[in-house]
Amino acid sequence: MTELLTAFALVLIIEGLLPFVAPSFWQKTIRDLSKLDPKAVRVGGVVSMLAGAILLNVLR
Repeated sequence: MTELLTAFALVLIIEGLLPFVAPSFWQKTIRDLSKLDPKAVRVGGVVSMLAGAILLNVLR
């Protein structure tokens, strides 16, 4: 359980970096993403999850 919470904490830290460092760029990116077709966003999410899973398996 500790590892899961640690991973979640790291996700929150990484997710918060861009809005903290470059808020206007982050807002523009979110605005542009909202214009995309939901299927394209879903494909991007799946690709991101698969890349993370592969990286996790390589590191372990």
